[in-house]
Amino acid sequence: MSTVYDFQVKMTNGQQKSLREYEGKPLIIVNTASKCGLTPQFGGLEELYSKYKEQGLVILGFPCDQFNNQEYDDIEETTQFCQLNYGVTFPIFAKIDVNGDNEDALFTFVKQQQKGILSSRIKWNFTKFLIDRKGNVVKRYAPTVAPNKIEDDLAKLL
Repeated sequence: MSTVYDFQVKMTNGQQKSLREYEGKPLIIVNTASKCGLTPQFGGLEELYSKYKEQGLVILGFPCDQFNNQEYDDIEETTQFCQLNYGVTFPIFAKIDVNGDNEDALFTFVKQQQKGILSSRIKWNFTKFLIDRKGNVVKRYAPTVAPNKIEDDLAKLL
């Protein structure tokens, strides 16, 4: 695998979706959680998406329950929560693992491309990866980096 477009991910209905559908568009790939202190970042991510989707930006949210069980068991609860509380319109996918034996292959790849401080492991919810129009992982952002702090880097890719 050489770009994020080479991967398939599971949608909330269980069907597989090829990321090739997003080829030529800048992406933000983020592991999310609905019951986390950083959950308000959904609002900031939606603001970025609304502002730049006409220029091609797509944000891909991947719910994850690996950090203190901060995600609903039912993916429908997750998507409803995101829509009702933060007006999320960007794609939310099936719940995944981002670390460990069962980690999703997409996250294995993005972590290899942009390692974190001291290791490639994701340390918490809302770790964000910026992907260019060619499917290359160009930057990784810590969970505490607010979505609006990504805007300058994103603008260079639009």
